[in-house]
Amino acid sequence: FLNKIKKVLETVCYNCSKIKLDESNPQFADACKIREPKARFNAVWRLCKAKSTCDSDNTAGDEENNFGDDTGTNPEKKKSHGGCGNKQPTIRREGLRLIGTWKPDKDAQEETTQGEKKPILPSEVLSIFKHITSEEIRKMGLSEDYARPEWMVITVLPVPPPPVRPSICVDGMGGGMRGEDD
Repeated sequence: FLNKIKKVLETVCYNCSKIKLDESNPQFADACKIREPKARFNAVWRLCKAKSTCDSDNTAGDEENNFGDDTGTNPEKKKSHGGCGNKQPTIRREGLRLIGTWKPDKDAQEETTQGEKKPILPSEVLSIFKHITSEEIRKMGLSEDYARPEWMVITVLPVPPPPVRPSICVDGMGGGMRGEDD
């Protein structure tokens, strides 16, 4: 599941767990209309993986326009995205680990041209995935009944009791004594 986990992390915001793009983006709106879930997930992922910031709401400009409206309703007003506007890491896979690299701000560049690298822990991934809403899961093309992202992270590892486990060979050749001394 590591490749799928990496793709979901590249699709959603690291801080607010929302999809990085807003539905006001025409390419994202077209990707959400794809009926086949696998193709929709790949289309949404391709659009979101290049985004370095989460789309935030521009409500200040919208509120100024609504003051002059006598009815108080704006038919073109869309549902807000609710994004946070924070910078997003570039996620790389190194073996069985995921490494996030946050690029420094262009204004605050001192001596370091490299970004801050830190491992993305499974507990962080689980926390991000648990905050993804069912609507966002459907927009990504995943099934909320059968493939919720937080289910991809193992939290409980069941171990069968000793009577159910297979016995082991002592000499390693298969002809020696068998034991259950684990």
